[in-house]
Amino acid sequence: MIIVKTPQELAKMRVSCRMVAEILHELSTLVVPGVTTWDLDRLAEESCLKRNAVPAFKGYGGFPCSICASPNNTVVHGFATKEPLSAGDIVSIDFGVLYDGFYGDSAVTLPVGAVDDDKKRLMDVTKASLVAGIKVVAPGVCLSDVSSAVQVVAEAAGFSVVREFVGHGIGRSLHEDPQIPNYGKAGFGPKLKAGMVLAIEPMVNAGTHHVQVLGDGWTAVTRDGRSSAHFEHSVAVTEDGAEILTRL
Repeated sequence: MIIVKTPQELAKMRVSCRMVAEILHELSTLVVPGVTTWDLDRLAEESCLKRNAVPAFKGYGGFPCSICASPNNTVVHGFATKEPLSAGDIVSIDFGVLYDGFYGDSAVTLPVGAVDDDKKRLMDVTKASLVAGIKVVAPGVCLSDVSSAVQVVAEAAGFSVVREFVGHGIGRSLHEDPQIPNYGKAGFGPKLKAGMVLAIEPMVNAGTHHVQVLGDGWTAVTRDGRSSAHFEHSVAVTEDGAEILTRL
């Protein structure tokens, strides 16, 4: 069942989502050669606690970190480590909070110093695919219209969209209905209604869409070893279209 939020619930979600946006911005300013994702994880948790919020991911299903830190060919759900990032890397940071009973969730992929043109293009296209998905969000639109819009942008650029991991509804639970694939034919699935909140999150690979999960049971990497990028926003369906809740 897809939960439609009341105006009062949406007001609370704006607060939690704003926190996510602020903390991700803080982290982005620290992504330079030599920083570790362990450092970023500690800062994310500290910033969360200063706001009297709870890191959404830590302990979720046994996940051990406050952020999902996924460098280079790691697609999603990477653990924070003490290995320094190097110039030329890219790193995806997925982060969420729980505040006053409601979740916010967002992700960005960031360059570590100067990156090559291929990685920059991958990031740009992945972000553009998210923008395309959000642009079609409106009451009466079929859910698969969002999925299709993401896929069209990514594949037109010669990249592939991950099948195994999808976006989701969000609210009082971190993961609610509906699931939101990043691929599919337009015109199918439930129709969107004002008050729904969707976490739309394209994961786009430079090569094949195939991924594999490592022995820790969480970390997903590209099967061909090529780079992957990930962008996400929590988005409310409004009477006029869409409101990006996790944008500063």
